[in-house]
Amino acid sequence: MAPTTWERKDLLGLEGLSAAEIETILDLAASFKTAPPADDLGGRTVAFIFTEASTRTRSSFEMAAKRLGADVLSFSPVGSSLSKGETLLDTFLNLQAVGVTHFVVRHERSGVLEELAPLLKASVINAGDGWHEHPTQALLDLLTLRDRWGSFKGRKIVVLGDIRHSRVARSNLFALKKLGAKVVFCGPTPLCPDDFSALGATVEHDVEKALKGADAVNVLRLQIERMDQGFVPSLADYALSYQLTPARADLMKPEALVLHPGPINRGVEIASEVADGPRSVILEQVANGVLARMAVLSLCEKGRSLA
Repeated sequence: MAPTTWERKDLLGLEGLSAAEIETILDLAASFKTAPPADDLGGRTVAFIFTEASTRTRSSFEMAAKRLGADVLSFSPVGSSLSKGETLLDTFLNLQAVGVTHFVVRHERSGVLEELAPLLKASVINAGDGWHEHPTQALLDLLTLRDRWGSFKGRKIVVLGDIRHSRVARSNLFALKKLGAKVVFCGPTPLCPDDFSALGATVEHDVEKALKGADAVNVLRLQIERMDQGFVPSLADYALSYQLTPARADLMKPEALVLHPGPINRGVEIASEVADGPRSVILEQVANGVLARMAVLSLCEKGRSLA
């Protein structure tokens, strides 16, 4: 369980991690359920740079940092040096100079952290970048599923909804494949293009066919704010064709689970009877988010000390 082989100071995505590294994060997160966390970030400062709105991810990370003993630095891009034209790198370097040891970053541009992180001594953790990855959301999804299953091998997980704009879908796919699960992407063609199969997922546009025999479904919301063209005729049309209703949920295995990364658009991508029903583990996901982020912060601190 001890993360003795972890050497990364940053977590920018799950695509480049090995199955063993992913399991190391999950093992440490799970250990926090029974053993109080050590003061791993005592004397450290975590800064949050979020250029997109966030409630769950930011509050979850802040809770995680504080439980590990860190000081938390609030930073709003609005009215900051960024709004005056300073580069993101210069902002990082100046905050690092005043003592920031960890950056938790959400940014609208995919891959924005790949070139910046190696230029910093501080740890950089991706809290969602554009359409690319949202690694800690996937980790909390995995932790929730592993709590129930123990292993992912042979499991079938359907990711249903707006795959095109979803960083959650990509991080889930990259991790679940490494751990031995089968991933099915399902949605209307404009939101779930056939060429996404090149990533390693099975692409299915018939929702009833996709859900049949599944072990879990991860329902995604329509990201209207990311759509600059008519990807669906209307929300009502989408709900008629792809909403996870009780009848559709019953096509899965009897013990199958329902996940959703939030925020939920009730009556659009998921019916309230399902979101609040016995299959739902949505609030377990939220609770596990703090544990998964604690594990990531703690491991990246260890990696930073080795750099």
